[in-house]
Amino acid sequence: MRSDLMKEGPSRAPHRSLLKALGITDAEMERPFVAVVSSKSDYIPGHMHLDSVTKAVEAGIRNAGGVPFTFNTIGVCDGLSMNHKGMKYSLCSRELIADSIEVMLTAHPVDAVVFIPNCDKIVPGMLMAACRMNLPSIFVSGGPMMPGSHSGTRMGLSEMFEAVGSYAAGKIDACELHELEEAACPGCGSCSGMYTANSMNCLTEVIGMALPGNGTIPAVQSARLRLAKESGERVMELLKENIRPLDILTPQAFENALRADMAIGCSSNTVLHVTAISHAAGCPINLRQIDDIGRETPQICKLNPASQVFITDLNEVGGIQSMLKELDKGGLIHRDLLTVNGTVGERIDAARQADGEIIRHLDNPFRQDGGIAILFGNLAEDGAVVKQGAVKPSMMVHSGPARVFDSEEDANEAILGGKIHAGDVVVIRYEGPKGGPGMREMLSPTANIAGMGLDESVALITDGRFSGATRGASIGHVSPEAAVGGVIALVEDGDLVEIDIPARRLELKVDAETLRERRARWKAPERHLTGYARRYAQHVTSGSTGAVFDDMLESEN
Repeated sequence: MRSDLMKEGPSRAPHRSLLKALGITDAEMERPFVAVVSSKSDYIPGHMHLDSVTKAVEAGIRNAGGVPFTFNTIGVCDGLSMNHKGMKYSLCSRELIADSIEVMLTAHPVDAVVFIPNCDKIVPGMLMAACRMNLPSIFVSGGPMMPGSHSGTRMGLSEMFEAVGSYAAGKIDACELHELEEAACPGCGSCSGMYTANSMNCLTEVIGMALPGNGTIPAVQSARLRLAKESGERVMELLKENIRPLDILTPQAFENALRADMAIGCSSNTVLHVTAISHAAGCPINLRQIDDIGRETPQICKLNPASQVFITDLNEVGGIQSMLKELDKGGLIHRDLLTVNGTVGERIDAARQADGEIIRHLDNPFRQDGGIAILFGNLAEDGAVVKQGAVKPSMMVHSGPARVFDSEEDANEAILGGKIHAGDVVVIRYEGPKGGPGMREMLSPTANIAGMGLDESVALITDGRFSGATRGASIGHVSPEAAVGGVIALVEDGDLVEIDIPARRLELKVDAETLRERRARWKAPERHLTGYARRYAQHVTSGSTGAVFDDMLESEN
């Protein structure tokens, strides 16, 4: 056992004395040691209940003859860090989470690991760490929040952000804004729509690193605790069978994950995270591969914020496995792949049939291609990402004059100040991985545009990124980013921008000679970075490569 590195033989008597100080008995010394990595934080509503999930996992490990050791990671709540400097540290936290877990699991050798994430960057950070350590592992998330309700209409966090724009436009008063604030987030769990946290928890289930139900069982149900206990028990079987993450995370497993991503209309952030995880697993995926999968995969679920159907509704009709069962009918799923409990095919076969409404049948999809599209053009030579499943038909093709802003704050001020008009294309730059640094989410400007009733006439493009709660013609991850001299840095007010999502094009209609003249004059803004932000900016790569650190890309060459 790997844990013998710190507990076996005469030379490890000092180590055993320290373990005995924890209350470990001689009998327990003979058993497998299992790390339980929890993301519990008092800051995050998605984590309010993770102590009970952790206790259930520990009970499952003990039931199966293991000895659990729990430690916590950091985690950022994207909602609380939105629209201020804190959002610069959200994506940055993914690498810190992976690094800190690597440190802990190397310094304190264990035999297997149970990961307990909830919320945006924690899930991919833990998956990246699982790849690095390659110990028998299983994931069990805290599960989704129930939707809120106001005046008989269900709602989530996206509607709350949009309410800010509605208030600024005079559509609602301060009293109604307060009522919405009281109703939007009714309790524990990751925010209720198909935002990034729920997207990643669902994809963790699809890719085979979690038991069925991981992505959709509500946080408030005891079924979530039973799932946690079963996960603790199951990790002991994975240890006996010597099944490790890199046995599960194959190129075909990533293809399954991306097909599910397209079919259920996940957050555009999944492109960043699946790309980064695939790098960590040693089978990197590029944006053109992702778009190829998207063109072939129909969207058969349309969940909030793209509709009034919530992830808890998906759970009631069979969840992720029922959705995969429908995709499998079209030969779109690799069945003979290993998961943490049997093969993909075995899990699908045990699922109920699609209901035809929340999970549509393949002959009646919401759209013939997937919920995410990758755009290319002179404005995004290395690619850009849009959640097309949440774009209104009138905005799938759009051209208009650029309204250029060098920060999210400047754009928000203009939007709330009524300075953006129908037909405009809002351009927010110097918010990419290096330029932000940290590639901030742009939920506030997109929500403000929607809340002011402009989502059918105004587009937004950025080298930053978007929350899974974003809807509308919001195009992010524009690469190369402005800070490294991408064409987005050369856009000027009034330039015509053409967006054609079906054709996968993003073009700046400025002639090559004019762009050369602008480039000769261009100079990146000076920044005075300190601490982790400075180190992050020095090492982070493009959004088109998942914003991983440069040493990860170098290790592939």
